[in-house]
Amino acid sequence: MTRNPRQDLAALIGEARRIVAFTGAGISTESGIPDFRSPGGVWSKMTPINFQDFVADPDKRREAWTRAFSGRAGWVGAAPNEGHYALVRLMEQGKLSSVITQNVDNLHQDSGIPPARVIELHGNASYATCLDCGLRHELADLKARFVATDELPVCQACGGIVKTATISFGQPLKPDVLKRAERESLNSDLFLVLGSSLVVYPAAALPQVAKRNGAALAIVNRDPTDLDDLADLVLNDEIGPVMSEVAASL
Repeated sequence: MTRNPRQDLAALIGEARRIVAFTGAGISTESGIPDFRSPGGVWSKMTPINFQDFVADPDKRREAWTRAFSGRAGWVGAAPNEGHYALVRLMEQGKLSSVITQNVDNLHQDSGIPPARVIELHGNASYATCLDCGLRHELADLKARFVATDELPVCQACGGIVKTATISFGQPLKPDVLKRAERESLNSDLFLVLGSSLVVYPAAALPQVAKRNGAALAIVNRDPTDLDDLADLVLNDEIGPVMSEVAASL
């Protein structure tokens, strides 16, 4: 009797000892977080602000902060879904080494994955940092000051420019974050892609790094990806139902 693809995925996970999960927008859309590029996504509703423009132009900074404080992008404030919680179960079972995510919504941490186990390639929209000294600033504090004074947020420590802790268009990925992601990929024995179209580089190179180093590659995504031919297993399905069933079967 032929097993179904979910059973095949359960078998791969059952055999693995060091899983790295790589998550994209698809895992968070099931929590109501909009993705970036599809019709109806974030960038179809508002033009992204380039990093260099944010730094150079106070008007662009004001526009960016007005968006952030209004929540128009919808990146934060949702609750984790069963796909996120399935990864927590894999971590509790000692199988999941880390989560590499393209998402900025903090849902992996909210679900119970320790922050030290989450590698955020594109940053985090739930707080801000100073571009000069790196000091963390909480959005609620910045918003209260912005509403009261109408002044642009500046660092309370050094007076530098403060920006949400996301990676914007034109802003390079942090080299130490990318190196850590590459190291985790190389050390994995199962690289599990959940909800990524695998078109944004250098992030999309990580499954290839893992596969070339001997890891199995499984992709769960609603639509086909450019790396499907490289994968050991592909499921074009919804992540939450797949992962909750698989995690419960282990």
